[in-house]
Amino acid sequence: MITSITNKKVKNIVQLNKKAGQRRKEGVFIAEGIKMFLEAPDSYIQEVYVSESFLRSLGEGEKSKSTSVGEAATAVREKLKRCGYETANDDVFTKISDTQTPQGILCILKQFHYSFEDIMKKEGIPLFLMLESLQDPGNLGTIIRTGEGAGVTGVIMSKDTVDIYNPKTIRSTMGSVYRVPFLYVEDIVQTVEKLKRNGIQTYAAHLKGEKSYYQCDYRSGAAFLIGNEGNGLSAALAETADEYIKIPMKGEVESLNAAVSASLLVYEVTRQREGI
Repeated sequence: MITSITNKKVKNIVQLNKKAGQRRKEGVFIAEGIKMFLEAPDSYIQEVYVSESFLRSLGEGEKSKSTSVGEAATAVREKLKRCGYETANDDVFTKISDTQTPQGILCILKQFHYSFEDIMKKEGIPLFLMLESLQDPGNLGTIIRTGEGAGVTGVIMSKDTVDIYNPKTIRSTMGSVYRVPFLYVEDIVQTVEKLKRNGIQTYAAHLKGEKSYYQCDYRSGAAFLIGNEGNGLSAALAETADEYIKIPMKGEVESLNAAVSASLLVYEVTRQREGI
């Protein structure tokens, strides 16, 4: 059991939570909580840490009269046996956790790596989200999660977009980060041109848009360009769009949160493609 916050492993986990550079250097990231642990691919898990109180709660959970609680506790125990784990006292676990109310379990996983070719091989009619310079980790996580729900092919990001392995982003994905292909690119304008050469129409939510987003036909390959929370799309990226679209708004609202905009757009695609 780890009982000291000066333990070498404890110090490393704290740095992994805080620093994107450290995560990149080691090629890993941290996922916290029962759901994130259970959904994590076994082959990507490198280390697992649990708190003393969490281990006690597992035993209580298996004895619970609630079927769902008992099943969850059993599932966690079975996965812990497969993956192995280290126990930390509660004070140490609080130190390595990135949340104010830790659930008592976290794991260190290998980072995912996809190429443009990998993403293009995915089955189905292509649907991409192209993110430029997003800076809010919660926004990015919500976009990844919503993207999975709407069946996106992949999420492609400019290199200056917030780190997808930021702990806040990982929590916001609620497990979708394990399943949605994503890619950071050096030149997002060139990448958009590559998509267009593959027959994918590109759309930018833009003040110059004349059509409302629901007036376009997205039943063939489509990609939406989503810009920075404060500044929107750069002129260079906006100019690559085949069509500008607008999201109608009432009152004095000028724009929507990036994640909300992305959600509206991808679910309109789902509505059209499923003939709803």
